[in-house]
Amino acid sequence: MPNAIQIRIAYADTDQMGMVYYANYLTFYERGRTELLRNIGLEYRVIEERGFFFPVIYAECNYHAPAKYDDLITVETRLSEITAASITCSYKITNGDKILVTGKTKHPFVNKSLKPMRFPADIREILEKNLEKDN
Repeated sequence: MPNAIQIRIAYADTDQMGMVYYANYLTFYERGRTELLRNIGLEYRVIEERGFFFPVIYAECNYHAPAKYDDLITVETRLSEITAASITCSYKITNGDKILVTGKTKHPFVNKSLKPMRFPADIREILEKNLEKDN
């Protein structure tokens, strides 16, 4: 099952047309990804304390329908790919049964110098247990 969070759309999230500004969906991705990692036992703060980071190197947003002020949206996040030193997350944002946005982000696992690193065994084990490949 994907990890799911709900977000109430604030007025500040919208543009002059009353719809969520397109780039704000990336912040919704981040919130979903942060909660996914927390829920599988990889709290991002702890990963950073160990000297590692997951910067974004690829982001994809496919817009199907707009969200509007005061909508309660659901952000579903899945860990969909793992390589030796990166992860890919997949997202589906909905409002009830209506799909609003789908997409992905890719994140290399790097140290403080931004040098790509292989996952430590404990982190890799947690990631592999929670992999949900795309269909």
